[in-house]
Amino acid sequence: MRYAVTGAAGFVGSHLADGLEAAGHEVVAIDCFTDYYDPALKDENARGREVHRLDLADAELDFAGLDGVFHLAGQPGVRSFGDVFPLYVRRNLVASQRVFEAAAAVGIRVVFASSSSVYGDAEAYPTPETSELRPLAPYGITKLGCEHLARAYGRDFGLDAIVLRYFTVYGPRQRPDMFFARVVKALAEGGSFEIYGDGTQSRSFTYVADVVAATIAAMERAPAGGLYNVGGGEEASMREAIATLERLAGRSLDVSYGPRAAGDIPRTRADTSRIRAELGWEPLTSLEEGLRAHWDWARARLAAR
Repeated sequence: MRYAVTGAAGFVGSHLADGLEAAGHEVVAIDCFTDYYDPALKDENARGREVHRLDLADAELDFAGLDGVFHLAGQPGVRSFGDVFPLYVRRNLVASQRVFEAAAAVGIRVVFASSSSVYGDAEAYPTPETSELRPLAPYGITKLGCEHLARAYGRDFGLDAIVLRYFTVYGPRQRPDMFFARVVKALAEGGSFEIYGDGTQSRSFTYVADVVAATIAAMERAPAGGLYNVGGGEEASMREAIATLERLAGRSLDVSYGPRAAGDIPRTRADTSRIRAELGWEPLTSLEEGLRAHWDWARARLAAR
């Protein structure tokens, strides 16, 4: 098959492009190379792959000749209040609307990467897809808006869109602003680390290879209009995760605690019964296995500098 991957030089997108190519598919890689973090890291992620540098919010999009689109591009980060809000509107809502419209025009499937942030402070744990949606920050609000757009294009223009709600993805190439990337950097360099909050916040940490497997399965096997949580099989607090990394690294970290970040939520835990039943997917990587792979990658990368 010939697939487009938006956000193909990002964390999850680059792993997805690798997985698709390993399975024998052709990848049309698209990325805007925004300055949310150092674009040189995206060049590193691409590793020589040709990437079309397009701003989805205003570029001419023609998906003729493709068999599907994996739409992973977007403006990330829960700290999305204030002056940056227009970027979330442009890079999430506007960009996604144009991707959905272009895909509907040629009749191909879109797999859209949404987020567990759409649940906000969830009403139940584990959280099923049928839960009330009450996001607490502009990031989650715009992701939910994209889900509504996908549904609207499905109803009126025949778009075949699958929505995946990713839960806290980690692993090699993780964005430098994300929790584990910051922890392993501090461990490797011997620095201190500040947690936003008291460290009891817990997450369904999900290893990136498991996310890639779920995303490909959604393109290949999901019924039209499918909606699925993609979450790790284990829940852990930030304190517990740091303790695991310290043990794996054989090092201690000087941890301090600061104010809770606006828009942060105390807990996520994914109910994955739907994707298990309908697509036969389940997370295969334990938190310890995933953190060992993440630490080994980070340590090797720093040693190679």
